[in-house]
Amino acid sequence: MTPIRFEAEYGAMWDAFAEQITVAQQGRTVDGALLAARYRRVCEHLALAQSRAYPIHLVARLETLAQDAHQLVYRRQDYGLAALGRLLRVELPGAVRAQHRYVWLAFVLFTLPLALSFALAWHSPDFALRVLEATQLRNYESMYGDGRESIGRIREAASDWQMLGHYIFNNIGIGFRCFGAGILAGVGSAFVLVFNGLQIGVVAGHLQRAGLGHNFWPFVATHSAFELTGIVLSGAAGLRMGLGWLMPGRLSRVEALKAAARAAVPLVYAAFFLLLIAAGFEAFWSSAAWVEPWVKFVVASLCWALVLLWLCLMGRGSVHAR
Repeated sequence: MTPIRFEAEYGAMWDAFAEQITVAQQGRTVDGALLAARYRRVCEHLALAQSRAYPIHLVARLETLAQDAHQLVYRRQDYGLAALGRLLRVELPGAVRAQHRYVWLAFVLFTLPLALSFALAWHSPDFALRVLEATQLRNYESMYGDGRESIGRIREAASDWQMLGHYIFNNIGIGFRCFGAGILAGVGSAFVLVFNGLQIGVVAGHLQRAGLGHNFWPFVATHSAFELTGIVLSGAAGLRMGLGWLMPGRLSRVEALKAAARAAVPLVYAAFFLLLIAAGFEAFWSSAAWVEPWVKFVVASLCWALVLLWLCLMGRGSVHAR
């Protein structure tokens, strides 16, 4: 085969390969299997061109393609801070926005019962007793009572580090329940979201009615930005799993469940990241009675703004890899 015929036959593939390499070098998503297949073909073409002593410009073109592709295919993977930074800045918020319909559904299932139960518990002395036992309500009154050194703590003598472990266990447990229950066709996650919203609303409304809102609201204001958002995202991940299996579309149920799991896992990562931050604030900041309430409210406003900016705007300039 002459060099002219060789280039005419494979030139279009080389051009497409060069374009694919350029896209990958820009950090955008490409078909990895196709990239690897084209790389192998170009290596074969390079070997043929060298063995047949084809013109130098043709050999140089193939060498450039092979070298550029080699750097993409065999480059060292970065599992350090750079990868973690990209995960937090680009991939997680992008994944949340990609599943916005499930996030909004989880938001409604959680916040609507919360708001309604808060209003009913605040204005009706009997409603709280229909949801929680009297002993539970008295415990909450004790936790947020006046004169406590550390507001909102279950164990009086516990250190901040002990409470951090308690809050992490509690928060991650809620997240796992919201997500794991989604395997029941999404109904389980919906139930857990509604139940948690109902319970939180009842506690908040009861404490407000009991005259302890001045202790309760400064305690929950800051970490709620992370905790409530984490609960919603956990529930959204569970709904994505359950509804993906329930409504597979043209896919088989197994394939639909696999696709739903791939879409849901980043939501779980984002939720657990937020729940861990919430546990830290809850242990070291929220319970500190020496911090003035107005300071906590200012910090809470900043935290809510940061969470919303992270989810809504962070990483919009990059293409999320699905």
